[in-house]
Amino acid sequence: MIQPLRRAEVRDISPDSITRNEDNPRLVFRPDEMATLLLSIKRYGIQVPLTVFQVGRKYVLIDGERRWRCALKLNLESVPALVQPKPSELDNLLLMFNIHALREQWDYLTIANKLPKVIKLFKKQHGREPNEVELSEATGLARGQIRRCRLLLDLPNKYREMLLTELELPKHKQRLSEDLFIEMERALKTVSKRVPSAIPELNEARDILISKYRKGVIHNVVDFRMLSKMATAIENLGVDEQKAIKALKRVLTPANSVGIVEEFKQHFEMYYGERRLETHIDSLLDYLEDFEYADETQASEIIKKLKRLRKVIDKVIEG
Repeated sequence: MIQPLRRAEVRDISPDSITRNEDNPRLVFRPDEMATLLLSIKRYGIQVPLTVFQVGRKYVLIDGERRWRCALKLNLESVPALVQPKPSELDNLLLMFNIHALREQWDYLTIANKLPKVIKLFKKQHGREPNEVELSEATGLARGQIRRCRLLLDLPNKYREMLLTELELPKHKQRLSEDLFIEMERALKTVSKRVPSAIPELNEARDILISKYRKGVIHNVVDFRMLSKMATAIENLGVDEQKAIKALKRVLTPANSVGIVEEFKQHFEMYYGERRLETHIDSLLDYLEDFEYADETQASEIIKKLKRLRKVIDKVIEG
């Protein structure tokens, strides 16, 4: 789908004649990262040429916006640049996805904001929307990355703006991460589907969970996976529905300090422990039914352990 870049000679171009590409998915230019790059360029110059295409007397960036911004700040007279033929609107967008996907990890929100345009331009060109495989091949993103982006894309504007504000901070100062919102949205989708009566209003549930995370009541972003397990335990493990609803509602109540981990361990962990034990027993039975000793030494050690296991099993059965 995407047309390969043609060979081009490096030209020295005034940074004042270059404009940013409005389709560049990058949203965040963190000051600390820019300061490091600025110092490097000041000392050693621009080592990797920018990539641009020409429109009239101006050049539009395909790759190298951070280097270009630093060049403007340093008042450089020229920058090295590869001048490419002007791409189509879709190719312009996909080129930047593929160039950056190979070199660095973009913020997922950055990608999410541009995916709708990729889909729109693909539909315009092909008469239909791309499926997930086609979208992955076109953008160079893994299918899992695309799914994470869509979770962020489905967030109301309030939460996307909250996340963008956080992403503009240096990494070590960020509290609300993309992973937090992705894990939270996955959990809320599961709860909404399996136990809808446990959720107040969806945005209210988001606000409660974010507030509890900020306060440390919810300790880690992966705690949200336990919230999903609490919702699926009714169908998968036969947990009493009212018991599960009450536990979920305690987590989703703002005026308390009830966290996810505490509720899961108190009311659900035993069920999942029993399921794991059952799985291990099934595996052991399957293995022992077809087991043959390789030699006498091995047989002696295994028999000792099986005898110990039998004593434990007898003790459990007899209560």
